Formats: sequence, structure tokens, C-alpha cells
Amino acid sequence: MYTPRAFAETDLAGLDALLAADPFVTLVTTDADGAPFASHLPVLYRRDGERVLVEGHWARPNPQARHGGHALLVAHGPHAYVSPGWYPDKEPAARVPTWNYAVAHLSGALQAFEDEAALADLVARMSDRFEATVGQSWRFEPDREDHRRQLRGIVGFRFEPERIALKFKLSQNHPVDNRVAVAGALAGLGAPGAHAVAALMRARID
Repeated sequence: MYTPRAFAETDLAGLDALLAADPFVTLVTTDADGAPFASHLPVLYRRDGERVLVEGHWARPNPQARHGGHALLVAHGPHAYVSPGWYPDKEPAARVPTWNYAVAHLSGALQAFEDEAALADLVARMSDRFEATVGQSWRFEPDREDHRRQLRGIVGFRFEPERIALKFKLSQNHPVDNRVAVAGALAGLGAPGAHAVAALMRARID
């Protein structure tokens, strides 16, 4: 990922925040012919110091479940269009449109697993995590044969990235007055993504 120094984020708390807000990621691998293949998946994330663990599963027919080697996981943060009309110095500096955003790239090797106990544990933890976000209470019940039977349709994975790159492009290459003006304009829009970008910008201005 191309990351100018001004936009490089080094604090892994930024990654924590991205995956807490949006744990639906893009996972990219290559097939036997070297062609890229992407899946879009919900994941569980946790971090202990510098050690990061991401867990999830594929549908068993997904060819990515049989890919080996290196993988790239993309965690998507908020993003928003930035109009040059918002910059106080738009005329003298000949400002142009851009896009502000936050994103993380995690790279490393995937570890696939298929044993029933590990899959049952993963599905139980994922249902606990995501059912709570919609006010529901479905739970995986390991004593039910019909629930266990469903595990045959998935393959789990664990991913401990060897490299993490965080890019928070939030107008850091602009004068403070421009950053304040853009954050204010974004906060006044109706889009949730614009509000989230404005909040990230303001946190870094403060």
C-alpha cells in the first residue's frame, strides 16, 4: 500500500478501532496459477500488545479455503469525499478534490482448520459477538446434532499477521486551518462515513 509519511499510523489502537467499528474484511490470496482471489468475511479480532489474531471461516466450497501461502487482509475504515471548496486557501493554493479515509493492510500466512471442536468454538464466539449487535440471542448449541452438522459446511482460519500497515489519510499534509474547515464540513453532512472521518480528523487536530 502506498503510504506517504504524513498518513502513516503507527499506533495499533487505530487498528483496534477500525475492526471494532467494522469487522467485515476483504481477504486476498492467490490461487495455484498466481491469480488473486478475494473473499469478504466477518471476523473476530483481538490484540495482545504487538500480537494480533484474526479468526473467521469460509463456506467449504469457497476455493480460498484451499489456498496456501501468503494472504492480505484489508480492514476498511470510514471514507469521504473532500471538496476543494472547503479549504480557506483554495484559490491561492489551487486546491483540488481528494478523498479522506482510514484503512489497514495486514499480511501473513493463514492457518486453516476443520476439526469440529475448534469450529464449534469459533461459531459460538462469532454468534455471541454479532448477535449482540442486533439485539438477538441465537446461540450455537454443541449438544444439538443439527447444529453440529452445519459445521461440515465451513472451514475455519486463524491469521496472525507478520506485517501491519495503517494508513489514515486525514488531510495531515494541509495547514491546520484547512483541516479544521474540512472536518467541520464533513461533520455537517448527512453521511455516517463523513461524520466518522470528521471525528478522526478532529482527534488528530486536538
